[in-house]
Amino acid sequence: MLACWLATGKVPENLTEDFSIIDKWFYVAPALCIFAAAIMDFLDGMVARLLHVSSELGKQLDSLADVVSFGVAPAFIIIGYDFLGEYSFLGLLIGVFSAIRLAKFNIDTRQSESFLGLPVPSTGMIIASLPFVKPYGMLGFLVNPVVVFILIILLCGLMVSELPLLALKFKNYGLKDNLYRYLVLMASAIILIIFGIQGITLVILVYVMISVLNKFSNRKKVNVE
Repeated sequence: MLACWLATGKVPENLTEDFSIIDKWFYVAPALCIFAAAIMDFLDGMVARLLHVSSELGKQLDSLADVVSFGVAPAFIIIGYDFLGEYSFLGLLIGVFSAIRLAKFNIDTRQSESFLGLPVPSTGMIIASLPFVKPYGMLGFLVNPVVVFILIILLCGLMVSELPLLALKFKNYGLKDNLYRYLVLMASAIILIIFGIQGITLVILVYVMISVLNKFSNRKKVNVE
């Protein structure tokens, strides 16, 4: 959690006016907990692969943890931070579509090596990054109610879509075979260096766009062959 806080580089602008240090921590604590959950989600999967252990029970418990951490919690961030005013209850759509996404994932054998649609943790991190956005900064448009509403609809659609997203797994390190993967990594690094946590939304949206470009590029190659 401390690493997530320090990664912002500075206290978000909307927390600098008449807030004590404790107030500031309470303001961002829900978002930091989601980032902490993302780290734990990555680590438990890595440990399971290293130990070569898996079970159907573990799979179901992992999905339950994901829907709470990256579906329900982000939904209440939308509501609690009042990003949509009197319509903030629409944030509950994130929780509903996260549950649908995970239910589909658990019965879809096509997603054993890669995945279709936006993973639920990515959605959770996008929503968790919003409290760090400076309302009058370069990315201030991200917390505009209209943009937040569009973002919710977009994320819900992407989670249950059949869009194949680029797997960031390197079988080799040649530029020809990994051009789009390197583009994702370079673009992500640049965005995070410039914007910190505030830029997570842009990172994931850029990742989706590059995945779409990769899909069309592969389709074009198949047609040529």
